[in-house]
Amino acid sequence: RLEEEAILVKEYGTLNKREIYKMRSLLKKFMLQAKQLLSSSTAQAEQEKKSLLGKMHSLALIGANAQLDDVLALQLNNIMERRLQTLLLRKGLASTMKQARQFIVHQHVKVGNKSITSPSYLVSKDDEAKISFVEKSPFAK
Repeated sequence: RLEEEAILVKEYGTLNKREIYKMRSLLKKFMLQAKQLLSSSTAQAEQEKKSLLGKMHSLALIGANAQLDDVLALQLNNIMERRLQTLLLRKGLASTMKQARQFIVHQHVKVGNKSITSPSYLVSKDDEAKISFVEKSPFAK
């Protein structure tokens, strides 16, 4: 487990392993909710199922026609790829993970109209195209 976490820290540029633990906890929460919804067949469960699948689709973690089994198949890498820090690097706005983190923490990055200062912010599929530099930033040019 320690070797696996060290690889994740290096690959995704997290400050410490606590960020990995938080993302793992979020993934477990999604999976636990999916397991509970699979075993339930009430009307309330159907509404919660639609809500969970909608949320997971808006975060681009699953496809449009996905089922609860797809939520159970998610890996930690899927969640880590949706972080603002990772997307900033993937879009080419930063050359390294460390630089992407620094841009975010120093308030050079915005998503839509909001300036985001948390590298672990999960970006929705709709907001992914709206990632840019703040106008006042010297990197906006």
